[in-house]
Amino acid sequence: MATASKAKKKTVRIASGRKRARQDVKLNAANTALRSRFRTAVKSVLKAVATGDKAKAGDTFKTAQGVIDSIADKGIFHKNKAARLKSRLSAKVKALAPAA
Repeated sequence: MATASKAKKKTVRIASGRKRARQDVKLNAANTALRSRFRTAVKSVLKAVATGDKAKAGDTFKTAQGVIDSIADKGIFHKNKAARLKSRLSAKVKALAPAA
């Protein structure tokens, strides 16, 4: 089996293929940034839930909902996965004791 550390890159010879390779680099960077933003939003909700502050958890959840929806709309995640994640986060926020 070949080593997985450095995969040999093929050079594309056709002009349309070279253009596609350039576009893929930009698209990959954009998708990576969006995925990172998504993970940060989810972690902030989970952190707020862990502290037990329902008001803060609710606010961060509302922000995270927009991020999750935008990721699903762009096709980075499937819409069902986004719905599942939002449902699970919502359940965790609702399970907190109301801050009175």
